[in-house]
Amino acid sequence: MKEIIVYGKNLTEGYHKALLGLHYEGEISDCPDYNQLQKECSMTIVVEQPLMEPMISKLFIGGHSDLEQYRQEVIDGILDFKIGHGWDYTYHDRIFSQMPFILDELKRNPHSRRAVIDVRDWKIDTRPGNTSPACLQHIQFFIRNNKLHAKFLMRSNDATKATFMNMFAFIMLQKKVADELNKSMGTYTHRANSFHCYERDLKLLESYVKSIEKGENITYEYESFYKELMEESRPEIEKKVLQLKNNAGI
Repeated sequence: MKEIIVYGKNLTEGYHKALLGLHYEGEISDCPDYNQLQKECSMTIVVEQPLMEPMISKLFIGGHSDLEQYRQEVIDGILDFKIGHGWDYTYHDRIFSQMPFILDELKRNPHSRRAVIDVRDWKIDTRPGNTSPACLQHIQFFIRNNKLHAKFLMRSNDATKATFMNMFAFIMLQKKVADELNKSMGTYTHRANSFHCYERDLKLLESYVKSIEKGENITYEYESFYKELMEESRPEIEKKVLQLKNNAGI
């Protein structure tokens, strides 16, 4: 299985390099659970300055409302109410139940190697019939040179339809922890043991690659532009969540 590592000054550069790596160096393999083939590799993306602009890629499925909703799901837990109502877990619930330890440990010893969150819950994720075990497995935080570095491990990551939203939300999580500890942001590392594109999406991956190689305008500034669009979508998201709660009888 091909191992690829890419480095980007910021989120968009790292993500775009990863798409290129998968396109050119990924290998075709079977994916019988989804009755199709896939292009796959193991990918490590190192982002040197996670908050450096431009932060937003145009090369992902969705828009500002989708990205804001996903950020709120991970950071604020807006869909935690679905646990026990069709969902076994949320990333927010599993991550933030362990967050007090992370903050206490890094305050106790800023050089600690113990600031680890295990997102995978084997008792639930390996239960017979579970069709959606957590893709995010593991998070580790380090403070080095007074900066908070974060490393995220995915067992599986859909390159064209999930990776950018994952990385953006996880960087926002890293920033939240850095702010809590009064530290500046260090590197962000995103590791996907299976970084893949399903056969049905290969044309989409090819179109992304063409846009990158043509040098097209495929990014947005976050702070000066996209953030405002995301914030404007909050009432719509709140209404959607309320409707979901009503439908679930909550």
